[in-house]
Amino acid sequence: MRTSPASLWRDRDGASAAEFAMILPLLLLFLFGIIDAGRLMWTWNRAEQATQAGARYAVATNMLPSGLATYDFAVDGGLPQGTAIPTSAFGGVTCTSGGCTCSTGTTCPPLGAFNGTDFDLIVQRMQIFLPEIQAANVRVDYVNSGLGFAGDPNAPDVAPNVTVSLTGLDFAPITTLMFGASVPMPDFHSSLTLEDGSGRRSN
Repeated sequence: MRTSPASLWRDRDGASAAEFAMILPLLLLFLFGIIDAGRLMWTWNRAEQATQAGARYAVATNMLPSGLATYDFAVDGGLPQGTAIPTSAFGGVTCTSGGCTCSTGTTCPPLGAFNGTDFDLIVQRMQIFLPEIQAANVRVDYVNSGLGFAGDPNAPDVAPNVTVSLTGLDFAPITTLMFGASVPMPDFHSSLTLEDGSGRRSN
């Protein structure tokens, strides 16, 4: 039986399948977009928790610049016994996986050897929360808080604010067509005041 052109024009068989095929890519992008948004928030939260855990570990264990932990500001620095450490004697120290340096524009005592093993322990503690973290993503800053005093016989003379920063992380979404290959995440920071400055077990 021959089908006339007019009847073919009116034939609607398969229309639903064609419409579904047209809308399916948009539905998938929308669905995966929702999933990726949840994954991004979950990764964001884990990064924040990792940074907080790193700061908690850093303030209760060995200071990374060993010289700062042992420097006597009264004997070696010439400050009167019992006086607060001024920023002119100690401003801040920045430590990365490559070592510790005096923060730009500040003064520091001799920093001594870099406690690389202790830096790795901080990174390992953070990796419990976010395994993607690498040593290159972590920075630890010691900044004068005004606490501590010259010639402290029981602890490091300085009790700096310790800030652990997590930088350079990227989030890889499922929907690469929508978001691109990766989404740069912001830097994360967490600060606490040094509590111990010795040992390798946090409380």
